[in-house]
Amino acid sequence: MASSFVDKARISVHAGKGGDGAVSFHREKYVAAGGPDGGDGGRGGSVIFVVDDHMSTLMDFRYKRKYVAGNGNNGGAKRCYGRDGENLYIKVPRGTIVRDTETGAIMHDMSTGENFTVAKGGRGGWGNMHFATPTRQVPRFAKPGLPGESHDITLELKLLADVGLVGFPNVGKSTLLSVVSRAHPKIANYHFTTLFPNLGVVYVDEGVSFVMADIPGIIEGASEGAGLGHDFLRHIDRCRLLVHLVDVSGSEGRDPVEDFDAINAELAEYSPGLASRPQLVAANKCDILGDDRENIERLRAHVEELGYQFFEMSAAAHMGTKELVKACSGLLDTLPPVASYEADYVPPEPVVDTSEDITIEHFDDMWIVEGPWLQRLVARINFEDYESRMYFDRILREAGVYERMEQMGVKDGDTVSMYDLMFEYKD
Repeated sequence: MASSFVDKARISVHAGKGGDGAVSFHREKYVAAGGPDGGDGGRGGSVIFVVDDHMSTLMDFRYKRKYVAGNGNNGGAKRCYGRDGENLYIKVPRGTIVRDTETGAIMHDMSTGENFTVAKGGRGGWGNMHFATPTRQVPRFAKPGLPGESHDITLELKLLADVGLVGFPNVGKSTLLSVVSRAHPKIANYHFTTLFPNLGVVYVDEGVSFVMADIPGIIEGASEGAGLGHDFLRHIDRCRLLVHLVDVSGSEGRDPVEDFDAINAELAEYSPGLASRPQLVAANKCDILGDDRENIERLRAHVEELGYQFFEMSAAAHMGTKELVKACSGLLDTLPPVASYEADYVPPEPVVDTSEDITIEHFDDMWIVEGPWLQRLVARINFEDYESRMYFDRILREAGVYERMEQMGVKDGDTVSMYDLMFEYKD
């Protein structure tokens, strides 16, 4: 049972490489000089996350950890463009947080339903048809495609529920969920019957409903990783309202006031924001309380002194559940919608090892500059951004690229080609 729910997974994603441009010349009977007609390579496929509302766990990522999109096809003769690589669409449950594994920063929150491109495919290389000029009529070179982006990703599922049921194990959370919704959680009289969260839709009235989550029982020390509670505390993060169930029957010899305080302490320890989350307190199993009401009255006084609404109920006997549901619905109407997480991921500045050699070739007034580190750098620079362009120029100067070209005779106004980047050389 424990293996049937997975709420965290680590994967690697790799977008496709762009196809290479083609070197080709037009050949046709009775045409003396057809000129270059090599086509461009196709763009590499991207890796895209998609919300699937039929998924409820990250189980699919337990055994498959590497995801690779298709490469772009190479260009062809007769100005034929290579086919773009196929995008890879990865389905995830709604509410999945996409994080950069290295930094832990949030890249995207898959709760809105919008697709998210996590790795963009590499751009296709230019064919030699781009390089023909009046003085360079036979360009015998083309450009290779650029590599696609790669990332190590951590997926973290945070359930999207309006109301979260919290409390110690075996206090009746699963029973309450089964009574007020159409969910069918496993119910038995032992601790940790619930090993993974259950969701149920609670219908209050025509057109009025909300989602309730039965969170596995929290134990003392859960915020520090003890027991099962730590694995699932993250699912309470999004709940707009908490319903705190406390067993007041005394059947297990526990003190309800101590239990109530212990759970709240764990929630506050895990996330200070949870300590201020709206909360209703429900004293459960009142039907087997008998004449001794000391426990329930002590709990009521303690809870109301702290400013919480208090309800007496018995989930098993369907007693007081309607009143609790109506109170939840009324309070939800006043609360903001389910929280989404803002992306805070900042792509790192490319780390360039310029010790690798580069090649510089000269064709008339065209200079072709290539090399492994330069290819990686061009692929990651946003040339529409001024600061990025200045960074790119600084790296080339520090690596001695311009100095080598000047020694080889580059002139003002010559064309410089670095993969799919072309610019005029200026002294």
